[in-house]
Amino acid sequence: MQGALTTPAEMQRTYIATDDRHSLFYRELRIELQEAGVNIVDSPADATATLSITFDETDQRVLSVSARNVPTEYEVYYTIRYNIDNGSNRLLEPQTLTVTKDYTYDELLVLGKAHEEELLRDACVDDLVRIVLKQISAL
Repeated sequence: MQGALTTPAEMQRTYIATDDRHSLFYRELRIELQEAGVNIVDSPADATATLSITFDETDQRVLSVSARNVPTEYEVYYTIRYNIDNGSNRLLEPQTLTVTKDYTYDELLVLGKAHEEELLRDACVDDLVRIVLKQISAL
């Protein structure tokens, strides 16, 4: 995704406020912002903008079950809520985004399906980061 972001002047020194600095979304967003030339600062006092991630959650749910009541299809989802301000003005109102991916489940292929779930979760994060970067570019 490198080079996909035209950074507004307000975002040149950005602080990312989040409760979970280890989430997949936070880590990937931070990398992509830095690759786009945004200086990620460690303090809101040093920032020209604050990107607040107020909700960051991923999980899966059963979509369908067999006649034996065994799950046959799952949906992986990733939801974020965020906003951007520059201290005095709201640059981007709170946004809630959810990306979902589904996959079939086979109890005989548990390890392979666990890996597929992980890949789908990563794909959800990539989609979310791309959407957020596009919204930032439009500021």
